[in-house]
Amino acid sequence: MKFPVLLSTFTLLLAGAGNAVWAQQIYRCAGGGSAPPEYINNAKDAQTRNCKAITGGNVTVVQGPAMPARAPAVRVAATTTPSGGATRTDSAPEQRARDSDSRAILESELRKAEAKLVEQQKEYNNGEPEKQGIESRNYQRYLDRVAEMKDNIARNQSDIAGIKRELSRLSASN
Repeated sequence: MKFPVLLSTFTLLLAGAGNAVWAQQIYRCAGGGSAPPEYINNAKDAQTRNCKAITGGNVTVVQGPAMPARAPAVRVAATTTPSGGATRTDSAPEQRARDSDSRAILESELRKAEAKLVEQQKEYNNGEPEKQGIESRNYQRYLDRVAEMKDNIARNQSDIAGIKRELSRLSASN
Protein backbone atom coordinates (compact mmCIF):
# COMPACT_ATOMS: atom_id res chain seq x y z
CA MET A 1 0.00 0.00 0.00
CA LYS A 2 2.85 2.38 0.76
CA PHE A 3 4.49 1.76 -2.59
CA PRO A 4 1.83 3.54 -4.77
CA VAL A 5 1.80 6.53 -2.38
CA LEU A 6 5.59 6.80 -2.47
CA LEU A 7 5.61 6.42 -6.24
CA SER A 8 3.04 9.18 -6.74
CA THR A 9 4.92 11.47 -4.33
CA PHE A 10 8.19 10.78 -6.12
CA THR A 11 6.51 11.49 -9.48
CA LEU A 12 5.20 14.82 -8.19
CA LEU A 13 8.64 15.79 -6.93
CA LEU A 14 10.18 14.93 -10.28
CA ALA A 15 7.51 16.90 -12.12
CA GLY A 16 8.18 19.93 -9.94
CA ALA A 17 11.92 19.62 -10.46
CA GLY A 18 11.35 19.17 -14.19
CA ASN A 19 9.48 22.44 -14.37
CA ALA A 20 12.38 24.23 -12.73
CA VAL A 21 14.80 22.70 -15.20
CA TRP A 22 12.67 23.57 -18.22
CA ALA A 23 11.84 27.12 -17.17
CA GLN A 24 13.07 29.64 -19.69
CA GLN A 25 13.50 33.34 -19.55
CA ILE A 26 11.14 35.17 -21.90
CA TYR A 27 11.96 38.57 -23.37
CA ARG A 28 9.57 41.17 -24.76
CA CYS A 29 10.78 43.15 -27.77
CA ALA A 30 8.88 46.27 -28.77
CA GLY A 31 7.21 46.07 -32.14
CA GLY A 32 8.04 48.76 -34.64
CA GLY A 33 5.29 51.28 -35.42
CA SER A 34 1.91 49.59 -35.30
CA ALA A 35 3.43 46.09 -35.14
CA PRO A 36 2.60 44.09 -32.02
CA PRO A 37 5.38 43.29 -29.52
CA GLU A 38 7.38 40.14 -30.12
CA TYR A 39 8.28 37.59 -27.46
CA ILE A 40 11.50 35.59 -27.74
CA ASN A 41 13.45 33.19 -25.53
CA ASN A 42 16.95 33.63 -26.94
CA ALA A 43 19.10 35.69 -24.58
CA LYS A 44 21.64 36.72 -27.23
CA ASP A 45 18.94 37.96 -29.62
CA ALA A 46 17.21 39.76 -26.77
CA GLN A 47 20.43 41.53 -25.84
CA THR A 48 21.16 42.70 -29.39
CA ARG A 49 17.59 43.91 -29.87
CA ASN A 50 17.32 45.67 -26.48
CA CYS A 51 14.45 43.48 -25.27
CA LYS A 52 13.23 43.47 -21.66
CA ALA A 53 13.01 40.34 -19.52
CA ILE A 54 9.54 39.38 -18.32
CA THR A 55 9.40 38.39 -14.65
CA GLY A 56 6.72 37.15 -12.31
CA GLY A 57 4.13 35.39 -14.39
CA ASN A 58 3.39 32.89 -17.07
CA VAL A 59 3.41 33.60 -20.75
CA THR A 60 0.75 31.99 -22.90
CA VAL A 61 1.37 31.87 -26.61
CA VAL A 62 -1.75 31.86 -28.75
CA GLN A 63 -1.18 31.23 -32.42
CA GLY A 64 -3.36 33.12 -34.85
CA PRO A 65 -5.33 31.52 -37.65
CA ALA A 66 -3.37 30.00 -40.49
CA MET A 67 -2.75 32.40 -43.32
CA PRO A 68 -4.54 31.45 -46.54
CA ALA A 69 -2.34 30.19 -49.32
CA ARG A 70 -1.32 33.02 -51.58
CA ALA A 71 -1.54 32.76 -55.28
CA PRO A 72 1.86 32.86 -56.92
CA ALA A 73 2.91 36.25 -58.13
CA VAL A 74 2.32 36.80 -61.81
CA ARG A 75 5.13 38.43 -63.69
CA VAL A 76 4.13 40.86 -66.39
CA ALA A 77 6.77 41.80 -68.87
CA ALA A 78 6.97 45.51 -69.42
CA THR A 79 8.89 47.86 -71.61
CA THR A 80 9.30 51.57 -71.37
CA THR A 81 7.81 53.94 -73.84
CA PRO A 82 9.64 57.00 -75.18
CA SER A 83 7.78 59.05 -72.59
CA GLY A 84 9.26 56.89 -69.82
CA GLY A 85 6.03 55.14 -68.80
CA ALA A 86 5.65 51.38 -68.68
CA THR A 87 3.43 49.57 -71.15
CA ARG A 88 2.19 46.05 -70.87
CA THR A 89 3.57 43.72 -73.53
CA ASP A 90 0.91 41.05 -73.12
CA SER A 91 -0.96 42.10 -76.22
CA ALA A 92 -3.68 40.16 -78.00
CA PRO A 93 -1.41 38.98 -80.87
CA GLU A 94 1.11 37.62 -78.38
CA GLN A 95 -1.64 35.87 -76.44
CA ARG A 96 -2.99 34.35 -79.66
CA ALA A 97 0.52 33.14 -80.51
CA ARG A 98 0.84 31.49 -77.09
CA ASP A 99 -2.60 29.92 -77.48
CA SER A 100 -1.60 28.66 -80.91
CA ASP A 101 1.59 27.13 -79.50
CA SER A 102 -0.38 25.51 -76.68
CA ARG A 103 -2.89 24.10 -79.14
CA ALA A 104 -0.11 22.69 -81.35
CA ILE A 105 1.55 21.01 -78.36
CA LEU A 106 -1.75 19.55 -77.13
CA GLU A 107 -2.65 18.28 -80.60
CA SER A 108 0.77 16.64 -80.90
CA GLU A 109 0.33 14.98 -77.51
CA LEU A 110 -3.16 13.84 -78.50
CA ARG A 111 -1.84 12.21 -81.69
CA LYS A 112 0.90 10.41 -79.71
CA ALA A 113 -1.57 9.20 -77.08
CA GLU A 114 -4.05 7.98 -79.69
CA ALA A 115 -1.30 6.11 -81.58
CA LYS A 116 -0.16 4.52 -78.31
CA LEU A 117 -3.75 3.52 -77.51
CA VAL A 118 -4.16 1.83 -80.91
CA GLU A 119 -0.92 -0.09 -80.31
CA GLN A 120 -1.99 -1.09 -76.78
CA GLN A 121 -5.41 -2.29 -77.97
CA LYS A 122 -3.81 -4.29 -80.77
CA GLU A 123 -1.44 -5.99 -78.30
CA TYR A 124 -4.29 -6.51 -75.78
CA ASN A 125 -6.28 -8.38 -78.46
CA ASN A 126 -9.65 -8.04 -76.71
CA GLY A 127 -8.33 -9.49 -73.46
CA GLU A 128 -6.52 -12.43 -75.03
CA PRO A 129 -2.94 -11.37 -75.83
CA GLU A 130 -0.44 -13.96 -76.98
CA LYS A 131 1.39 -15.76 -74.19
CA GLN A 132 5.07 -14.97 -73.83
CA GLY A 133 7.83 -17.31 -72.67
CA ILE A 134 7.13 -18.69 -69.22
CA GLU A 135 3.49 -17.57 -69.28
CA SER A 136 2.51 -20.85 -70.98
CA ARG A 137 3.60 -22.67 -67.79
CA ASN A 138 2.73 -19.90 -65.30
CA TYR A 139 -0.85 -18.82 -65.95
CA GLN A 140 -0.87 -16.28 -63.09
CA ARG A 141 1.91 -14.31 -64.77
CA TYR A 142 -0.21 -14.18 -67.90
CA LEU A 143 -3.24 -12.96 -65.94
CA ASP A 144 -1.13 -10.29 -64.21
CA ARG A 145 0.19 -9.03 -67.56
CA VAL A 146 -3.33 -8.92 -69.01
CA ALA A 147 -4.58 -6.94 -66.00
CA GLU A 148 -1.65 -4.53 -66.32
CA MET A 149 -2.37 -4.06 -70.02
CA LYS A 150 -6.02 -3.32 -69.24
CA ASP A 151 -4.99 -0.74 -66.60
CA ASN A 152 -2.57 0.92 -69.04
CA ILE A 153 -5.29 1.18 -71.69
CA ALA A 154 -7.70 2.74 -69.18
CA ARG A 155 -5.01 5.23 -68.08
CA ASN A 156 -4.22 6.16 -71.67
CA GLN A 157 -7.93 6.67 -72.43
CA SER A 158 -8.15 8.95 -69.40
CA ASP A 159 -5.13 10.92 -70.64
CA ILE A 160 -6.75 11.32 -74.06
CA ALA A 161 -9.97 12.57 -72.47
CA GLY A 162 -7.97 15.12 -70.43
CA ILE A 163 -6.12 16.39 -73.50
CA LYS A 164 -9.42 16.76 -75.36
CA ARG A 165 -10.85 18.73 -72.43
CA GLU A 166 -7.86 21.08 -72.53
CA LEU A 167 -8.26 21.56 -76.27
CA SER A 168 -11.96 22.34 -75.87
CA ARG A 169 -11.09 24.81 -73.08
CA LEU A 170 -8.65 26.56 -75.40
CA SER A 171 -11.31 26.73 -78.11
CA ALA A 172 -13.87 28.16 -75.69
CA SER A 173 -11.51 30.92 -74.52
CA ASN A 174 -10.94 32.18 -78.08
